[in-house]
Amino acid sequence: MAKADLAFDDLLDIDALKASCKAVAEAGSGNMLETRSKLLPILKKASADAREQARLKLFEDGSGMNCANRISWIQDQLISVIFDFARTHVYPKDTNGLSVAAVGGYGRGTLAPGSDIDLLFLLPAKAGPAMHKAVEFVLYLLWDVGFKVGHATRTVEECIRLSKSDMTIRTAILETRHICGDEALVTELQHRFDQEVTTGTAPEFIAAKLAERDERHRKAGDSRYLVEPNVKEGKGGLRDLQTLFWIAKYNYHVRDTDDLVRLGVLSRHEWRLFQKADDFLWAVRCHMHYLTGKPEERLYFDIQPEIAKSLGYQARPGLSAVERFMKHYFLVAKDVGDLTRIFAAALEDQQAKAAPGIGGMLGRFANRPRKIPGASEFIDDRGRIALADPGVFKKDPMSIMRLFHVADLNGLEFHPDALKAVTRSLSLIDNDFRESEEANRLFLSILTSRKDPGFILRRMNEAGVLGRFMPEFGKIVSMMQFNMYHHYTVDEHLIRTVEVLSEIDKGKAEEIHPLANKIMPEIEDRQTLYVAVLLHDIAKGRQEDHSVAGAKVARKLCPRLGLSPKQTEMVAWLIDQHLLMSMVAQTRDLHDRKTITDFAEKVQSLDRLKMLLVLTICDIRAVGPGVWNGWKGQLLRTLYYETELLLSGGFSQVSRKERAKHAAEQLTLALEGWSQKDQRTYTKLHYEPYLLSVDLEDQVRHANFIRQADKSGQALATMVRTHQFHAITEITVLSPDHPRLLSIIAGACAAAGANIADAQIFTTSDGRALDTILINREFPIDEDEMRRGATISKMIEDVLSGRKRLPEVIATRSKGKKKNKTFPVQPDVRISNALSNKFTVIEVECLDRIGLLAEITAALSDLSLDIQSARITTFGEKVIDTFYVTDLVGQKVTNENRQANIVARLKPVMIDQQDDPKDQASKDQPAAAGSVTTLPQSRSIVPPKKARA
Repeated sequence: MAKADLAFDDLLDIDALKASCKAVAEAGSGNMLETRSKLLPILKKASADAREQARLKLFEDGSGMNCANRISWIQDQLISVIFDFARTHVYPKDTNGLSVAAVGGYGRGTLAPGSDIDLLFLLPAKAGPAMHKAVEFVLYLLWDVGFKVGHATRTVEECIRLSKSDMTIRTAILETRHICGDEALVTELQHRFDQEVTTGTAPEFIAAKLAERDERHRKAGDSRYLVEPNVKEGKGGLRDLQTLFWIAKYNYHVRDTDDLVRLGVLSRHEWRLFQKADDFLWAVRCHMHYLTGKPEERLYFDIQPEIAKSLGYQARPGLSAVERFMKHYFLVAKDVGDLTRIFAAALEDQQAKAAPGIGGMLGRFANRPRKIPGASEFIDDRGRIALADPGVFKKDPMSIMRLFHVADLNGLEFHPDALKAVTRSLSLIDNDFRESEEANRLFLSILTSRKDPGFILRRMNEAGVLGRFMPEFGKIVSMMQFNMYHHYTVDEHLIRTVEVLSEIDKGKAEEIHPLANKIMPEIEDRQTLYVAVLLHDIAKGRQEDHSVAGAKVARKLCPRLGLSPKQTEMVAWLIDQHLLMSMVAQTRDLHDRKTITDFAEKVQSLDRLKMLLVLTICDIRAVGPGVWNGWKGQLLRTLYYETELLLSGGFSQVSRKERAKHAAEQLTLALEGWSQKDQRTYTKLHYEPYLLSVDLEDQVRHANFIRQADKSGQALATMVRTHQFHAITEITVLSPDHPRLLSIIAGACAAAGANIADAQIFTTSDGRALDTILINREFPIDEDEMRRGATISKMIEDVLSGRKRLPEVIATRSKGKKKNKTFPVQPDVRISNALSNKFTVIEVECLDRIGLLAEITAALSDLSLDIQSARITTFGEKVIDTFYVTDLVGQKVTNENRQANIVARLKPVMIDQQDDPKDQASKDQPAAAGSVTTLPQSRSIVPPKKARA
């Protein structure tokens, strides 16, 4: 990490700066505060101008290390000028022997634009008060200029004593570098530190640094493939490289990373990787600080496009500029992981050789590697597979695949030396290797292992084997998808998908996925399912639809893996249709018979249905934390059961009218203890759609709810219940019917911060609306969630009755939230009369925001459309809302002009081109507070922006 041979003189005119400061001293009145106030604008201008030069040079040469070195040099000069001024003009006596040193990252000669400055003021053993005052003068001026300064004022003896007891201080002093003042003190500290602190304590320091790294990774998200990575603290980030250098410096007493090549720890190629990774990560970090104007360390979505532009990335077919930039970022993070592993292997080897005396001999004997039966080329080294002979891969390249297979069979971890040897032998995986029957047989055995296939696949990927063995997989290694839905890179997502499948396969997912857990043992062809799960996104990043392209890849790859033509076609079909079940379950009305018949026509067999269900579950679960919930599980189960019934010939052939009549009779019988008059009255309230789509248990609950409201004389009433397993809270609203009712309910939910997942809209025969709104659950404890549900219900009642004004409550919710412009989602409206026998289906796709559902439903009401049901699905920043509608006389919308008018009316709503909400305030409210009979007649509900109802 030595500074490059850079020319710094053009950054800052030091002589001119010293002259300006000297002029202040010569014109000074002797007043300390006045002197500081005169120095301040001079120093601020010098710092700002020099840092601007560093920024411009970053754009010129693109080197992050050069930028960090330049900023560090600028800081050195400013501190030196201030220190010399203090010692010469302010405290000229008794300050000889004082020294200023840089520690921590600054001690390495690197600083990011927004970094803190860590200083150590070294005092001689006998320090007078003038020295302390000089230190204060320097610090106050640095703070006044605007720098964040971390500092300590100590003697050499204090530094040594504290270093022995405090690992943080020890690490900081490890990086001590003289800036100005008495250099002899810094030299003494460095010498004594090497002699008294580091000698014999390397194992302790290494263990502490590695434990610190693991905890840091845990806090930052323990994956180097998170799509909003922390460049400084995250896995594969700058701190990991810095940790390697700390350990190298402490253990090998080196001053620069190229010394590690001389010592044989790193190869020349690995050293170049270290330099490239360091330079790239510094470039990203410096650009982030300059762009945001603050020490931002997380590479958030909204700044990724600008950073990509600053670094000069261009779009390519199938990949945007930002996706190419982030793929490079994750490949660099992977390189950092490789270097960490190689470095750890060298340390372990060194420590094993260094174990002293008879105790070391006994330890080596007790921990002696053991033979692995049936695998003579490998040994078991304390639970880790290692190579019996360093040249085993050159003798037989197939041993690379056998290494992972044997590790899987014996449940072994990997010795760092073994993985280092794999990484250095990747060129042996050539076309002959890939076409080898044995290599493909072994790989298929690893993939379908009943132990931990995800663990082995991840190690294969980290070592670079997966991408070499399957070049199609290599294309998606470290590839990100620029959206808020996917949390991981594509390769990490695929491996996590296999992990979820393995969990289901072992019967460990009964609580989360009862249906998948039940049908998994019925799937006889595990190989086909595992291969489909691993490959389902393998064609991401291409111009062609990734499902279609992925099926083509499967048809080419599966025969090589040893799958039969029948298995190959099944894998290809599963990949081609891997989004089908998820999209139908989440965006279609599952109570509409046409939905089920259309889906069944595409699936065609129970074997396909079972495999598609399991693949869909694995895919959603592996997207990221919080994406899967019980409601999605319930939708998939409903779709599965309805389709299974049809495919097995059990779907009812009885007419709709007959089935509705039977359902009404069942409801009458279920209302036990009611008078015959009440039974007839409350059964006759419901039309066919209600009787055929609502469970009998819910019909009885609704009947009791309506009767209780009638007895209480309530024209407006709400009822709440929650489903913990389904992760859904259900709010039932009874109200006088009105075309804009759903819009107002959706707006009230938005104002209360509730995300609507589904809505069922029914009209009773006496002119009332019975709407069931399903919202995503937030709290794990039922009592807490019921209180939340009651709060949302109260908001709905307040808005419907006119006690609260909808635009105002939504405006309060939206206050301070910025419009999301990071992700371009092209607004799209699709109208179909083929998806339902009774309804026109309108599907809306656009960027999500607060109050969007309220605005869309208001627009549909303005168009004289009657919404029968709605499906609300959010994929990160994108929403797909589906509405089943009729015109006001209950017919489909078939007129093309009218369909075009619907699209024209919805498009401005989707792109948020609405009237100002304040102008709508008088239009959107009921006429009188407390009244539930006069509902709003306004044109549109227009709340401000962002996330959703």
